[in-house]
Amino acid sequence: MKYPTVNFKEKFARFSDHWSPKIIAQMNDYHFKIARIQGEFVWHDHKDTDEVFIVLEGEMGIDFRDGKVELESGEMIVIPKGTEHKPFAENECRIMLVEPSGTVNTGEAGGDMTAENDVWI
Repeated sequence: MKYPTVNFKEKFARFSDHWSPKIIAQMNDYHFKIARIQGEFVWHDHKDTDEVFIVLEGEMGIDFRDGKVELESGEMIVIPKGTEHKPFAENECRIMLVEPSGTVNTGEAGGDMTAENDVWI
């Protein structure tokens, strides 16, 4: 039996676009996604699910309506469902997201920053 591993460096080498999460693994009905982020994202929430941000490389922040969190490599945050947030990164940051399959990156906010969903690399 084969037990596949995932190499983050190899997966990140396959794309360069920002704010466009790519699926690298699935566990039950959860997707593990990686993304390159830089600049400002849009205010949004996910009404039916929590969302996990794990910083693999670099630094990022997340604005909330009542405050802000700053994260650096090796840190993570769980954002409760229904909580409006707006991620940002001054310089390119590499992150992993953990969320149920089918989760749209902009929630119901939509707009130009909505990425194609369910893209595997």
